[in-house]
Amino acid sequence: MTTQLYDDGLGTGYHELRQPDPRLRAAIHRALGPARSIANIGAGAGSYEPEGPGVVAVEPSETMIRQRRRTGRVIRAHGEQLPFATDSFDAALAILTVHHWRDPIRGLEEMRRVARGRVAVFTWDPAAPGFWLTERYFPEVLEIDRRIFPTLEEFAKALGPVQVTPVEIPHDCIDGFLGAYWRRPFSYLDSGVRAAISTFAKIRGVESGLSRLARELETGVWQERFGRLRFRESLDLGYRLVVANL
Repeated sequence: MTTQLYDDGLGTGYHELRQPDPRLRAAIHRALGPARSIANIGAGAGSYEPEGPGVVAVEPSETMIRQRRRTGRVIRAHGEQLPFATDSFDAALAILTVHHWRDPIRGLEEMRRVARGRVAVFTWDPAAPGFWLTERYFPEVLEIDRRIFPTLEEFAKALGPVQVTPVEIPHDCIDGFLGAYWRRPFSYLDSGVRAAISTFAKIRGVESGLSRLARELETGVWQERFGRLRFRESLDLGYRLVVANL
């Protein structure tokens, strides 16, 4: 995992801006099924992590570990080399983290190794189209994400047959990942909001896109082009739950 990226400041404030959205939590917990022992790989600050004595968080970043509010067991390790025996858990879970791993395929194979029943991953499909933010203002974000997110075919290669479920993002999503503010465009002008979105830390020339967005919000161009979104309660932005039953 890109530990340095988070320990260099990106992870600061995650406990405030990356709150688990209850609708996404329900979908993720349904994907886990009846699992009682769970390894949460790339656990970050613990968002969406089920509670219970059988849950173990795996996270390499000390910055993220310090922000955890849960008191369960935490192991500092990388997803590509999990310190567990084969079939140690009912399920392995990963939430918006695989794209940060140095070797995502190896990490997915490790998840399959340590889980005896199920692997569940919340991710983004790089075959999906972008949305207004990445298409008009920050196309470089889309270029980067399409390189670093594993394809659904790669998931199947690493995990075996998978079930893929689209997860629409609600307009008032309280988990501030990249697509969370699709109906709240002014939010992307907030440096604190951007600091909790990893891809912004990987691109240059952010000011150019921000200036264009600010200008088009002020002049009404954004509303003219994208104002129809205010009638949508949720939107498919390419986020997916990938589940492998082992």
